[in-house]
Amino acid sequence: MSIDIERRRLIVGGTLGLGALMLPIGRSLAADLLGARGFTHNVASGEPGCDSMLLWTRYVPSANVDDVRVEVEVATDADFTRVVAGGSGRTGAYRDWTVKLTVDGLQPRTTYWYRFIAPDGGKSPVGRTKTLPVGEVDRFGLGVFSCSNLPLGWFNAYAHAAAREDLDLWLHVGDYLYEYGIASFKDKLVAGREIMPAHAHEMISLADYRLRFACYRADADLQRLHQRAPMVALWDDHEITNDSWEGGAQNHQPESEGDWNARRAAAMQAYREWLPVSEEPWQAYRIGTLATLYRTESRMLARTRPAYPELAKAHEADDPEAALREFRDGAWRDPTATMLGSDQESWLAHEFRRNASAAHWQMVGMGTIMGRTLMPDEAPDWLRPGTSARTVEKFRREVRASRLDVPMWMDRWDGYPAARSRLLRSAQQADADLVMLSGDSHNAWAYSLAEDGQPAGVEFAGHSVTSPGMEGQMGADPKEVARAFIARNPELVWADTSQRGYLLIDITPQRVTGEWLFMRTTKSRSTEVAGAHRIAVERGRRRFPV
Repeated sequence: MSIDIERRRLIVGGTLGLGALMLPIGRSLAADLLGARGFTHNVASGEPGCDSMLLWTRYVPSANVDDVRVEVEVATDADFTRVVAGGSGRTGAYRDWTVKLTVDGLQPRTTYWYRFIAPDGGKSPVGRTKTLPVGEVDRFGLGVFSCSNLPLGWFNAYAHAAAREDLDLWLHVGDYLYEYGIASFKDKLVAGREIMPAHAHEMISLADYRLRFACYRADADLQRLHQRAPMVALWDDHEITNDSWEGGAQNHQPESEGDWNARRAAAMQAYREWLPVSEEPWQAYRIGTLATLYRTESRMLARTRPAYPELAKAHEADDPEAALREFRDGAWRDPTATMLGSDQESWLAHEFRRNASAAHWQMVGMGTIMGRTLMPDEAPDWLRPGTSARTVEKFRREVRASRLDVPMWMDRWDGYPAARSRLLRSAQQADADLVMLSGDSHNAWAYSLAEDGQPAGVEFAGHSVTSPGMEGQMGADPKEVARAFIARNPELVWADTSQRGYLLIDITPQRVTGEWLFMRTTKSRSTEVAGAHRIAVERGRRRFPV
């Protein structure tokens, strides 16, 4: 039985625990999730190669057994009259009954259909996937997603993308789910959206993370997205908890939430169980001679602590401007600060040198934005009447710092300038046509990246699927906000600070075109598009047209 989140609605009140999930409230989705047997969450594919693919499903047996064997069939037709590959594997409660099998011996640039078969002969839903090409490629299409918070909106972006036939691969650059408990969302909840006991409290334990994934993966639009094409996925912070790094997180309090390393391990385990991803922390995917796509890890394995405490101390000094200058010239530029760690930095630099001469475009999937962003002077005037004094002071601090060229977001590449320079210089030294693909901010941005005064590449920063952006705090016209950000930041060439959706990346030998699609709404189910914006970079230019 494949679970569909739209089939049932469970309203959570008070502080429901796991024992309350089975309250006699009818055939609830919670009961379906915990009591489901068979293929519970459809199918998915990922980690594409030119001759291989990782296939995913979840199968819970009816019998009380420790583990179970599941088969997979791969065919060149949807009716499975031409089965060309397959495999088998085991799963059990030790991996939440999820199954991941990599199938080899496939042909390049070929569409395949696949299904899993249970020991009793029962079959999963049929999935469609497509291997990567080899040799010359005239076009390749990517759909890029980030920041999909289930209680705050419908996954209309997923539904719209899943209905297209012109995209070859999905790229999810993080915040596939969110860790917060339902109380954190208050009046932002969307009427009619499924609210699960998975959200009764913040996810901390392995059971919490697994149940939250089970909730998200029960969404019909997300299931359909995974069913239609392979996905390359990387985590950002909310798959663990907000503003996480190797040794902790802003939203982790050891005194009440336990050991950080235990929480981090639980989050990593659940992510790798529930998504069609390999155990490798980073990976390269060759798209013939057209491009190389890189999956990176910039959160849990090597990232050093962001410099927020040092920045806050500077703001609180008797002479904040002098302290901010000292911070800017000292702690902020610390060369030991890293997002990727030295191993991954070295790997990526070597990949740039190896692939830049063999593939036209070097495309890096990244959780957070690389483009430099300073707060415009006008920003405090944009805030809505009645904004809390704390928020007003926060904006004033960000303006004060920005006037001294200190960025406002220490949690993204702005907070790691030496590491940013190392990455961009490695692309320049490799003579690479660099394209960064990022998310995290919930808003849409396009940057022409520069290093040492020279073009270093471009960045398409995608907006969120549902998570609200900065427009929630601001009463100003979003177009005015975007214009001010562009005027303040030399690398920024375009922005939208008010709409949800997803990003299309169209890759050809001569240009890469990004198109931000804006969904009309996330408050109800609809695939209607409200608008779009397109911008392209030409091969060899390494910057957007002015």
